[in-house]
Amino acid sequence: MQHNKRVAVAFLDLAFNKKQPQEAADRYVGAQFIQHNPLSADGTGPFVAYVTWRTTLSPELKFDFKRVFGEKDLVAVHYKRTYDSADRGAAVMDIFRFENGKIVEHWDVIQDIPETSANDNTMF
Repeated sequence: MQHNKRVAVAFLDLAFNKKQPQEAADRYVGAQFIQHNPLSADGTGPFVAYVTWRTTLSPELKFDFKRVFGEKDLVAVHYKRTYDSADRGAAVMDIFRFENGKIVEHWDVIQDIPETSANDNTMF
């Protein structure tokens, strides 16, 4: 389980923060990559194309990792995503399913951080 948690964070860090999506996919993704984000097709090709486009459009893009959870073959990574220093950001949860130590399936949930809140708690 600890291995999968480390892999999930390393995958996101290498792809988005270090802007090396092809290396991240080659190193950490299995033979199949099933995508549940409705804006992305299955496979590593669409993933690499998206990250390349996004990091080119937003060169200051940053994922600030907050928590990592795991159970059996699933790992969830909770983080703050910002596109640049002026961006309020979003709270994101990526969920990965693993087979043989490699990522094979992905879900995500994204919630923009609002200007105001009904409580004094942060989203993290």
